[in-house]
Amino acid sequence: MSKYAIKNAEGAQVTETELADGVFGIEPNIPCIHQVVTCQDACLRQGTHSVKNRHEVSGGGVKPYRQKGTGRARQGSIRAGQWTGGGVIFGPTPRSHAKRINNKMVKLAMRSVLSGKVADQELVLVDALSFETPSTKQAKALLAALGIAEKRVTVVVPDDDINTYLSFRNLEKVNVIGVSEATTRSLIDNGALVMTADVAKQFEEVLA
Repeated sequence: MSKYAIKNAEGAQVTETELADGVFGIEPNIPCIHQVVTCQDACLRQGTHSVKNRHEVSGGGVKPYRQKGTGRARQGSIRAGQWTGGGVIFGPTPRSHAKRINNKMVKLAMRSVLSGKVADQELVLVDALSFETPSTKQAKALLAALGIAEKRVTVVVPDDDINTYLSFRNLEKVNVIGVSEATTRSLIDNGALVMTADVAKQFEEVLA
């Protein structure tokens, strides 16, 4: 267990918490992070890219000229790939880009990212993210008090904390996600990672 500072809404340290070394204190496994992020990026691709091949373009049902005697290369259709307006040869077709990866690697990658954030002092723990009503103004003031208003920020909130989610979602360069939505990609793609100590404990339970 290692100590880590907890700040309040004014940006002042109010207390400390213990973070599990098995989740927040390991040596980051960079190759594992790369494989998992690559896999998650691939799964986000829609795969709807498509072109028409020579059987799908219109026209070209008649042989353009006779087989022999013209002095030109033989052709069977004006919609072959070498003709203007013809089909595309070996073009992309709709398919799934999704990849599968071992669940142990996913957890190792998330532990590596969280440990890297702690080592780089990019993890910001706050005592509470409580908004009685959605307020983007208060959310912006909180980031300013924490000294991270100019950074690209990821805020991790409890899944049922709707007011906090609505408060942060319209801020520029801020990505707000629920605990269950957290992925290696979302945790690493920022300059500051904000969460409460309770959320950090949830990560410890899931990734232990």
